[in-house]
Amino acid sequence: MTISIFDLFSIGVGPSSSHTVGPMRAAQAFASKLSEENILPKVDKYTIELFGSLALTGHGHGTDFAVVIGSEGNLPENVDPIKAHERFDEIKKANKINLAGKISVNFEFSKDLIFHYDKFLPNHANAVRFTVLDTDDNELFSNIYYSIGGGFIVEHDAFKVAKANDGNLGDTIAENHDNKDIPYYFRTAKKLLEICKKNNKTIPEVIFANEQAFHPELNDEQIKAKILNIWHVMDECIKAGISNTGILPGELKVKRRAKLLNQKINENKNISLDTIDKLSLYSIAVNEENAAGGRVVTAPTNGAAGVIPAVIKYYIELNKDNKSEEELNQAIIDYLLTTAAIGILYKEQASISAAEVGCQGEVGVACSMAAAGYTAINGGTLEQIENAAEIGMEHHLGLTCDPIGGLVQIPCIERNAMGATQAVSSSRLALLGDGSHFVSLDKVIKTMYETGKDMMSKYKETAQGGLAVNMPEC
Repeated sequence: MTISIFDLFSIGVGPSSSHTVGPMRAAQAFASKLSEENILPKVDKYTIELFGSLALTGHGHGTDFAVVIGSEGNLPENVDPIKAHERFDEIKKANKINLAGKISVNFEFSKDLIFHYDKFLPNHANAVRFTVLDTDDNELFSNIYYSIGGGFIVEHDAFKVAKANDGNLGDTIAENHDNKDIPYYFRTAKKLLEICKKNNKTIPEVIFANEQAFHPELNDEQIKAKILNIWHVMDECIKAGISNTGILPGELKVKRRAKLLNQKINENKNISLDTIDKLSLYSIAVNEENAAGGRVVTAPTNGAAGVIPAVIKYYIELNKDNKSEEELNQAIIDYLLTTAAIGILYKEQASISAAEVGCQGEVGVACSMAAAGYTAINGGTLEQIENAAEIGMEHHLGLTCDPIGGLVQIPCIERNAMGATQAVSSSRLALLGDGSHFVSLDKVIKTMYETGKDMMSKYKETAQGGLAVNMPEC
């Protein structure tokens, strides 16, 4: 069972899909289960334990904020970031939390939110355990959740099923869709291309047909409108990033620069849109908004959220004078459907979690997705689309995740700019060829996953290696 585009591109808040969005969803899911099982009336105390990467970079990634706010019943797609942070401060002062939004229980922030910096649970680097107790400190209920990248979460028991299924979490994730039959099942690029050729369909047409099966309650125009809404949120994020100024949260005191970059680009009349400057601007704008905890689309993660919007924005600006609004909207839909197809391949065959495979699984995957999408809307063949996606990842292999201060800022913001420019370069190189290439996309996905498993943990979103430890002045 493949994954819906609306799972892969989810609307949430910054700064991290695996450390903010996923943990918030996990906390909300746990609180909801307490309500459903009628456990809430017996609860007196509540504890949250963060393990591994969630603990090591939790403060910088807003994990503490996410699990607390999620415990009150909030979800990343509908929470108001400003009001939520105000509520977070209130909870810290009151030592009380409104569990599931229904009952006030004891929650002493300094004691009941526990960071296990030196303890990793065996299933995944991103683990959180929630526990509720009665007035006599007897445990009423406890559950462990894993945030596996891109905002996706899996309960502890589901990992047992996944391990029995050769470690594949694809079917576990797909349970969100009640195992509906879809017309075009694929887990590899080879199978996807075979489906397209056999049925005389493009990649966007195949993914759209699957979305029709995932969402029978929606007609075609409603599905298209939902896809375009993903772009509208992305575009608003770009605009906000270009408009806002100031200092990003955290001890690094990083200055926002998208607005200044935009001014310089506009002042220099010799710079055309056909350069890397606009791509850099758009991606930096998105990731500054993400770092500030603003509204962002997980694409496929928050840390890599700037690549895919930057590339389609670049395309729109290049073509707005020679294409109609209808043509541009169709290009946006086809681009996002194609990028989703490639994202599904990485999600089902490997990982999009930096805590599991390093930044190759975030910016590398986003670059691969964007390269494929850009090739598709520029008339590329199936083989050229696959080639572009392969090029985009091949040259990100081994990319580490070493955020300074555990913040999604350095090198994350600029890294998105590099990912966006490489995506367009990968696409252009593929379009100049005939689609034939030595390394298949499936092979490079397998290589990325194996490389990630071999990578030392200090280079996988723990802030214990690389730039994170070689910047003492910070």
